[in-house]
Amino acid sequence: MSATSCFLIGLPGSGKSTVGRQLARRIDLPFFDSDHVIEQRLGCSIREFFEREGEDRFRDIESAILDELTAGPACVVSTGGGSVLRNENREHLHQRGSVVYLRSTPEEVFRRLRYDRNRPLLQVADPLQRLKDLYSVRDPLYRETAHFVIETGRPSVAMLVNMIVMQLELAGVVAPGAVPPQH
Repeated sequence: MSATSCFLIGLPGSGKSTVGRQLARRIDLPFFDSDHVIEQRLGCSIREFFEREGEDRFRDIESAILDELTAGPACVVSTGGGSVLRNENREHLHQRGSVVYLRSTPEEVFRRLRYDRNRPLLQVADPLQRLKDLYSVRDPLYRETAHFVIETGRPSVAMLVNMIVMQLELAGVVAPGAVPPQH
């Protein structure tokens, strides 16, 4: 139905994987979670790899996987929260598809993730402050990369997907009315 890929960016815990999975179903495209693809290739969790090899080495692998996913056939990709830190990733995402920034405040993300132990960057004494720091660095990069900014706030996943589809229709990326709204 649509030959254009859609890439979701945003802070860890902003809903990229959940929304991406539903969006892919809705616009009938394959879905990839770049973090899951990375873990499959590494044969271990990102957290383990981070601890063993460090963030720079992880970012090298992340860049290679993003290059591959964004250059391939049309799909929906949820990216890792730090994928925008490298200029090459921002360029590939922006030039090769429609980029949707799921914008969540650090407080919203903290509320969702405070019990999640699988996020390496949040395993610190003050995770809320860490999220605020990440947001201050990454928000301008997310905005620079994105074609669309969707405020996550409190809407349901179905509402967020409807908002994204509406933006894609308005931009001519998806044919209007080709995708029935979900309730």
